[in-house]
Amino acid sequence: MPQYLSPGVYVEEVQSGARPIEGVGTAVAAFVGFAERGPFHRATLVANWNQYVQLFGGFVEDAYLPHAVYGYFANGGGAAYVVRVGGTPEGAQPQQPAREPVRLGDLRIAALPGVDGDVSVEVADADGENPPDDRFKLLVRQNGKVVETHDVTTRKNAKNYVATQLAERSKLVGVTEQPTGALARPDKQTVSLPAAATAPTTVDAQEYLGDPEARTGFGGLESVDEITIVAVPDLMGAFQRGLIDLEGVKTVQLALISHCEQMGDRVAVLDTPPGLNAQRVRTWRQDEAGYDSRYAALYYPWIKVFDPAGGRTTLVPPSGHVAGVWARSDVERGVHKAPANEVIRGAVDLETGLSKSEQDLLNPVGVNCVRAFPGRGIRIWGARTLSSDPAWRYLNVRRLFNFLEESILLGTQWVVFEPNDDRLWSSIRRNITAFLTEQWRQGALFGRTPAEAFYVKCDRDNNPQESIDLGQVVCEIGVAPVKPAEFVVFRLAQFSDSTSLVSE
Repeated sequence: MPQYLSPGVYVEEVQSGARPIEGVGTAVAAFVGFAERGPFHRATLVANWNQYVQLFGGFVEDAYLPHAVYGYFANGGGAAYVVRVGGTPEGAQPQQPAREPVRLGDLRIAALPGVDGDVSVEVADADGENPPDDRFKLLVRQNGKVVETHDVTTRKNAKNYVATQLAERSKLVGVTEQPTGALARPDKQTVSLPAAATAPTTVDAQEYLGDPEARTGFGGLESVDEITIVAVPDLMGAFQRGLIDLEGVKTVQLALISHCEQMGDRVAVLDTPPGLNAQRVRTWRQDEAGYDSRYAALYYPWIKVFDPAGGRTTLVPPSGHVAGVWARSDVERGVHKAPANEVIRGAVDLETGLSKSEQDLLNPVGVNCVRAFPGRGIRIWGARTLSSDPAWRYLNVRRLFNFLEESILLGTQWVVFEPNDDRLWSSIRRNITAFLTEQWRQGALFGRTPAEAFYVKCDRDNNPQESIDLGQVVCEIGVAPVKPAEFVVFRLAQFSDSTSLVSE
């Protein structure tokens, strides 16, 4: 209480009793995979596809990350975090593939390792009137723009000898001499330097796992609290190309599931290996993978999309597009709505067309199928987690609880260090009840009334003196989540009006 020492009118600002709880975001994805360029191992925020292209490049061969991110944004995804793998450990010089050299007279010229974009070199005449025959200019272009100009000579003992000059001053190209005597000046011409292969030649499970202290791999995602969806689209691509075996795939997927379980506020979107039929996927799911987690969902089969890099359609893992559908469903309907029976934008075909009998094999073991329906497009036709616990069978239930827990956690930070008495307990009950009532009104909770949909208990019964002495406040919350109508059954029977059969 302030002290008033002289007469007058005073205005005081007092804290209102209501402290509303705001719902947190539910659709911020993180992708781990191969890219054309960009920083290795660190989580980088991209807000849209154009920003991804600026930082990590576009579509490239043997990389599924660009397709996943593009499909995510195309299907309604918002901001996303990207972790590029396939490089060297944090702090070391990235060992990117060298470009093939191009012959330029007696010289062999190539872009330096790690240089991105289209690089070309033009041989032009030296400046001045009647320059010596051994002098010429090299104009180095990157993405069509002249970024370096070098006045050089072919005389080896000169200060501006071409090999010495480029080695000391060029950040884009380097030359090697042909094993001959005197060098001849190359003819006036422009040559394009071939692009380096962008996909890595080696990658191991540890690179995906990363290090929390160095903030690399999955470890780097631990410090980003707003992430709710995690996908590793290039993992199966690495398996396809022999960079990692099935045991390594299992190691990475288990590590991803463990990461989501440990964080408690995100769900992993997993892909199946490519080229498997329904029976083989069931065997792989049950006998080889054997995952059991309420924080992961598995999708099958791969989808076919247009590949701008090759000018044709190509098969890609569905996880990126699925994450975008999750985001779209959250915005349009809410996180309580199962993200299924939704069209996958950008999908033109499937690797394997599934029948109902084939889905009958997969749905009970938690494999969410993607199916094509005549006149209705390609749709996600499953909404289950990989949990064997019936209480956590449905994906929307898991994600709804993630949303409620995170929202209540962030919205009640003011409680810490408040006087632990009946007034505090009443405030906690009031604020959480108001938040859950709003969720019930939006259809997230099951019940005809708020009392049927949830309860909030924070009083002397669950806060005895022993808990108060320990500095604890215990609040029990129970909610009745809505479950999806997975099996819709209409019972039809013949009916006859018996009264018409009664004779007079």
